[in-house]
Amino acid sequence: MALGFYFDINKCIGCRTCQVACKDRNRLDVGILFRRVKSYETGLYPDARLYHYSSACNHCSNAKCVKGCPADALYYADDGTVQHEKNKCIGCRYCTWNCPYGVPQFIEETGTIGKCDSCKGLRDKGKNPVCVDACLMRCLEFGDLDELAAKHGADVIQDLPILPSSTLTNPSVLIKPKKCALSPHYSEKYF
Repeated sequence: MALGFYFDINKCIGCRTCQVACKDRNRLDVGILFRRVKSYETGLYPDARLYHYSSACNHCSNAKCVKGCPADALYYADDGTVQHEKNKCIGCRYCTWNCPYGVPQFIEETGTIGKCDSCKGLRDKGKNPVCVDACLMRCLEFGDLDELAAKHGADVIQDLPILPSSTLTNPSVLIKPKKCALSPHYSEKYF
């Protein structure tokens, strides 16, 4: 069983409530985000399109951050998610350089990194990650990837032009794309 996130691009309105809920739960300082919502534009006038992508740790089954951590601070939990043991972290930042998704964040105040843990403490109590419950449009889910794929249909994917190839890390994420999100011609928008 592999656990991970499902994200429906078609439903996301870019409100960033998931990002704010994660930031609040983890008490993150300015500039540090464990979940990020980015907006992208494709096409040209009069056929320009906009979509939003919400990302966090993909809890990859071939996680480069785990392989690149000399202190064994990053590891696979019993449920297969990638977790971080803060008291082992030496702050070398190798994980930040190895992760193709830019997930681990260096936290100056502690001299260590931090990252999404898929709210493991909440999940251990039978609850959802905060980003899932905060999502106004219900476009985020967390659970068994096989069950999520069966529930959401055959058109879920792991690759988008905005992301590194899934062959690099085998991310535990399923995406229901918008047609415009499949375009290799895009520009990131900052709001």
